[in-house]
Amino acid sequence: MSYKNGLAAFNLEMTDKVPRCEYSADTHWELVKKVTGIDVGPSSTPEIQGAASEAFRKKWDYGYAWNTLTYNQIFNGKYTKMGHASYATGGTDYSNDVVELFDDPDDALKLDLFEFYGQRDIATLTKEYNVHYNQGKSANYVNMTGIYTTLMSGLLEILGWDMLLVSAGTDTKAFGELTNRYAEWIGQYFKALSLSDCPIVMVHDDITWTSGAFLHPDFYRTFIFPNYKKMFAPLIEKGKKIIYTSDGNYTEFIDDIAACGVNSFVMEPGTDMQYIADKYGKTHSFTGNFDTRILLTGTKEDIETEIKRCMNIGKKYAGFFLAVGNHIPSNTPIDNALYYNDLYEKYSKR
Repeated sequence: MSYKNGLAAFNLEMTDKVPRCEYSADTHWELVKKVTGIDVGPSSTPEIQGAASEAFRKKWDYGYAWNTLTYNQIFNGKYTKMGHASYATGGTDYSNDVVELFDDPDDALKLDLFEFYGQRDIATLTKEYNVHYNQGKSANYVNMTGIYTTLMSGLLEILGWDMLLVSAGTDTKAFGELTNRYAEWIGQYFKALSLSDCPIVMVHDDITWTSGAFLHPDFYRTFIFPNYKKMFAPLIEKGKKIIYTSDGNYTEFIDDIAACGVNSFVMEPGTDMQYIADKYGKTHSFTGNFDTRILLTGTKEDIETEIKRCMNIGKKYAGFFLAVGNHIPSNTPIDNALYYNDLYEKYSKR
């Protein structure tokens, strides 16, 4: 039923139940263990963890699984490492490995992507997307593949936050030209993705912070969104449905993103889901945007109020998916997560 509801929602067909997607909940091992009864933890084998996560996604009735293939592995180790705070269960993702690829903004701004990273064979890339998509296929929910390092997120992986902001501030025009060159280089991945078997693709790009744009809006409209149109064109030509995700508050750019040809919005609580619903609810699907902070520290009354807010906005639209934005991390109290799921089952029925 979840697969059927998820596919229907992406096709803007009304279902009896609002579908959902969650992020990280299926690796919150204590929660997974409680829901599925499978004895799993951070030290379990990948096989046990994979089976437990799949069982959890089925139990929690996912409509789709958020999934991308293309991340910083495409840079062959030549990218900035900013370290990583503990997030996953047991702190398995903690890293104090900090490496700066560039220490001079002038050098960063001169980067030739094709010379530095090379060119990939489109047929090989297409095969990789097909393998990733087909390996993740499930009868229980809609699977997808896609690109995480689309444009701003790709530059962030290469430069890191400090050098990205310094470079943009040192010479905005040159930074824009670097953005254009990156878009041309990553275009080979979009071409391959367009030729893949996957009908619904995820495009991720963190273009904003929680407070909104971190560069002048004119920069986005000069160098980001025109490049999106070029990059997305092969996907649109092949009839792919494009699911767009950005962290932060991208409310001021919703119309710009829609004009680039996306079919769906995924958002954190900072982005105005009411605006998306009111303007695009009949033409686009959208996923959001329960505030994870309420699950972390809120009361049961707070949790119910928040889920009612989301449902009151989205439930009348066929393309609405409920999700906690941006994640249900491993420090989320289990009782709160379980109560949230109980409320989802209660309020998801149309």
